Amino acid sequence: MQTKASQVKKSRDTSQVTRSKILSAATTEFAEKGYDGARVDDIARLSGLQKNVIYYYFQNKEGLFTEVLVQTYSAIMVSREESRIEGVDPKEAMKKLVFATGLNWGRHPEFLRLLQSENICKGRHIKASGVIPQLYNPLIKAITTVLQSGVDKGIFRSGIDPIELYISITSLSAHYVSHQHTFDAIFSKRLMTPRRLKNRLEHCAEMVVRYLLVESQVTPKAKSPSKSNLQKSKNL
Repeated sequence: MQTKASQVKKSRDTSQVTRSKILSAATTEFAEKGYDGARVDDIARLSGLQKNVIYYYFQNKEGLFTEVLVQTYSAIMVSREESRIEGVDPKEAMKKLVFATGLNWGRHPEFLRLLQSENICKGRHIKASGVIPQLYNPLIKAITTVLQSGVDKGIFRSGIDPIELYISITSLSAHYVSHQHTFDAIFSKRLMTPRRLKNRLEHCAEMVVRYLLVESQVTPKAKSPSKSNLQKSKNL
């Protein structure tokens, strides 16, 4: 005979499984069709649950989409937390942040599509959540700490805005991933192979770090010899 405590635990576990099924189906549907195009009927069919069950857990389509965003942003932040940048050499920390950010786009391809939909909605679900903006506080604090460490060591310039820097870092990699198919068609290249993605992120990391360095720390790249100089060397 089940105790009351075991019954409560079983009910809680069942509830969590049900929520997970709904959120998984909703993430797929919203990512493919956007907020306006997605239908709760299709989410119910995809999850194998009745529509009234979805409404029981999430009240309405707005509430469901908001929870999908919260879950996705939380997963992204957990991934970034695993690549902690505090206590690392400032230059290496920034490279690590660029790679962690760029790789997340590939690991969570639905994220970019959800963001595109939420931008069409003018960010109203993020504002309504009250949770998502707070998820970024530890990240911005970590970036601020690394920047200050670089300044204290005479490596980085002072006065860099951590939020502006983070927006630039995301832009350098997100655009590459979100436009991969058109770039593939234009340049006849497969941008998302492991080698090309690694090369892209190394390129982004160098851009970011060189932007941050004080002038005395910037090592100029060796100039490629001109054709005239090459000719002279051949004649010697």
